[in-house]
Parts: sequence; structure tokens; C-alpha cells
Amino acid sequence: MRRSDREIRDRGAIDRVLHAASVCHLALCDGDRPYVVPMSYGYDGERLYFHCASDGRKLDVIRRNPNACFAVEVDVEVTARDTACSWGVHFQSVIGRGRISIVSDPEEKRRGLGALMAQYGGSSGGISDDAVCSVCVLRLDVDEVSGKAA
Repeated sequence: MRRSDREIRDRGAIDRVLHAASVCHLALCDGDRPYVVPMSYGYDGERLYFHCASDGRKLDVIRRNPNACFAVEVDVEVTARDTACSWGVHFQSVIGRGRISIVSDPEEKRRGLGALMAQYGGSSGGISDDAVCSVCVLRLDVDEVSGKAA
């Protein structure tokens, strides 16, 4: 990281950002072109879970190449100044990399959906079998993560 003075080194602080954010920008490798999609997600303290339809471009890309990157941010506030180049942005962000996979095990799908519900303040209990069967759940196993704040 170029600005080491802005690096978030504490893993607990990184986890707080991951638990607090509401949108995850998921980046996938679609051949020689990047593909980024904003998604709802859940963080269980180790991995990120997403849900999506059972077919589409995202799944096609993941089946060809499971390498993924993600970014989340919280507390974003633009600071206006009198001159253009003196403006600033206050934020906390986390970027990570790992491998993403399509979850097939019904119990893990249920856990992933529970993580999604918990991310947004909902109850992680009572997810019906129909809900588990009707949605695709993705799991991103995080290999590396870094945080930044300004």
C-alpha cells in the first residue's frame, strides 16, 4: 500500500468494516476483461457469502475462473473545500482476494443465507427449505485482505 499511514492493520478493525458495509463490489475475471458487480453479501467472520439467480453471466464467469477480488467501504463522506484539488473523502475500506465457488450443500447454503440476513440486521433463523432450494449461494474464501482509512 502506497500510503502506509492510512493502512488498517488491526484484523478486528477490518472485520468491523466487513460486518458494517452494505454493498460488496465483486470483481471476477471474464477472460481478458474484468467484470465487477455490486452485490448484497454476508460475512461470517471468515468468508463472504452472496446469493444470486441460478443462471447468468456471473455464474458462467465463476465456472471458468474462480479467482475473485472484492471491495467494501463504510463511512464515506466527501469533504468540500474552496479549491478543486483540496477536496477530500473520508472513508474506511477493505479489499480482498480469494476464490469463489458455487455452494451445493443445502446446510452450507442455509448458513450462507443466514450470514446474509445477519449482515442486514435480520434473523438468520427460519430460512425455509424452499428458499434454500430456489436460490444460488456463492462462497468467497478470502486468501488476502487489507484495509485503508482516510
